[in-house]
Amino acid sequence: KIIIKLSKMSSKIKLENLKIHAFHGVLPEEKILGTYYILNLTIKADIWKAAETDDLKDTINYAEINNIIHEEMKIPSELLEHVAGRMIEKVSKKFPQITFIKIKITKTKPPMQGEMDSVSIILKKKIK
Repeated sequence: KIIIKLSKMSSKIKLENLKIHAFHGVLPEEKILGTYYILNLTIKADIWKAAETDDLKDTINYAEINNIIHEEMKIPSELLEHVAGRMIEKVSKKFPQITFIKIKITKTKPPMQGEMDSVSIILKKKIK
């Protein structure tokens, strides 16, 4: 689900609950079996011009952000923080008009003791 929120004070684009199977983790079984990850991304940028022009060049193409997320999830890493950091760097370089970015990566069914649905990390970065 993708939400675009416009207001005179701010504008945001959110990619919500993107589900991707990937192979991140420290344990050997995580690198072999993998698991599902749920990603949520919020960016702040001035996208008001697009509200007036209806032109893709005046906004941030969230399909391109989605592609960056999928490409970075294909690269196995031990730490989700590393994956999220790479995503933030690539997205912010691709779209310099972004002023803030937040990524939450949730690992479903982490291989740990006890009953747990998931574990998440959140990275936020103010740009400019």
